[in-house]
Amino acid sequence: MLLPDLSYLRARTVEEALALHSEKPQARFMAGGTDLLPQTRAGKCSPVHRGGGSLPPRTVIDVKYIPELAEIRGTGDGSLAIGAAASVAAVAGHPEVRRHYPVLADCCLSLGSYPLRNRATVAGNICNASPCADTAAALLALDARVAAVGPKGRREIGIGDFFENPGQTSLLAGELVVDVILPEKSRGARGHYGRIARRRAVDISTVAVLVACIAGREPEHRVALLSVAPTPLRVTGAEELLDQKGPDAAAQAAEISMSVCNPIDDVRGTADYRRAMVGVLTERGVSALAAGAGRPGS
Repeated sequence: MLLPDLSYLRARTVEEALALHSEKPQARFMAGGTDLLPQTRAGKCSPVHRGGGSLPPRTVIDVKYIPELAEIRGTGDGSLAIGAAASVAAVAGHPEVRRHYPVLADCCLSLGSYPLRNRATVAGNICNASPCADTAAALLALDARVAAVGPKGRREIGIGDFFENPGQTSLLAGELVVDVILPEKSRGARGHYGRIARRRAVDISTVAVLVACIAGREPEHRVALLSVAPTPLRVTGAEELLDQKGPDAAAQAAEISMSVCNPIDDVRGTADYRRAMVGVLTERGVSALAAGAGRPGS
């Protein structure tokens, strides 16, 4: 199926992108386009923002030529900001990400194929709001924030509040994501990302579980699930149990993870299979973490 007729606009600054959108409020911002264009070709797009429709856009506003959106840079408070146009491959290979946030690099390398990772962006992956977005698991574990600008100015959204429904985020109409921010507190987190798919590479996950630990005076565990709920999901009950009891509570943490997920039956797997694999992958991740799996960061 061919793409429908589209008006293409290219923004050179964030201000220009917002101005173009104010003139064409039904337009969609585009960075990599690896989700947006296939959805448009198929005749249906995720609504993305609250109240948005699912019809394919007639106009796209390309933001990948905005220089600051392609940057991965440190901030004044010790955080790391990933620009909305930075490719998944650039994030996975960035020395600061690999050193301080290796769980994100691991999740990035699980996304699609090598050519796709050179085009897709981390910001686009989460704005698509798919329950199986690989980078979402790491961003949940790292307590990331999403910086957006719009008609009412700039705001930051905690990643836990960013996903609302399949294909829908908490962005407001006209808002443009400019950065995904990894906090200084999460530096050095290590983890194990377990993923089951019909094919070893390229395919989206049937179920995925990230078990991670943020170093500190009191280590903090993170358990994030993909493809088993309407949105990417953190299992705080399992995290609190692992904080208290450590790897000896692996089986109990697995049971908690299984109890809170809400999978569906589809062509990739049944709900029962997905739920069972959540338990297997959670327990496996806890054991791998205890055995020293995952690059420690610093």
